[in-house]
Amino acid sequence: MHLVVDGHGGDAKALQDSDLIYTFLDTLPDQIGMTKMIPPQVYTYHGQKPQDWGVSGFVLIAESHISVHTFPDRQHINVDIFSCKSFDADECVKAVETAFGLTRVKTQILERGLEYMNDHEAYSGMVRERIGIAPPTNIGHART
Repeated sequence: MHLVVDGHGGDAKALQDSDLIYTFLDTLPDQIGMTKMIPPQVYTYHGQKPQDWGVSGFVLIAESHISVHTFPDRQHINVDIFSCKSFDADECVKAVETAFGLTRVKTQILERGLEYMNDHEAYSGMVRERIGIAPPTNIGHART
């Protein structure tokens, strides 16, 4: 499952607060029953156009990843929560809205990782691949 959140009308101060973004990424995996693999990484970016600056961060989870990209001057945020294990999308959207003071969100849910039959198989398969016990699956990959 891949939840895509485009947030608008956010609190510009929250959207530029790297500590807030770090805390969001550090606590969300536990909140939605995921397994954090590493501490979050958060970086400030200054682009060629002044309005393109923002803060980006991600955290790797055993089930996949969570990423955040903010644009404080535009009061905009993009959040992706990708997991081979199902999770409560509504809870995640509420967490994003609350943390960043959003007035409007657009969400999409992409069903990914469908080669697994259930949450247990998905989690076991991903973990087995990551620690090298099983070869990666080729389902959904282009063949040459």
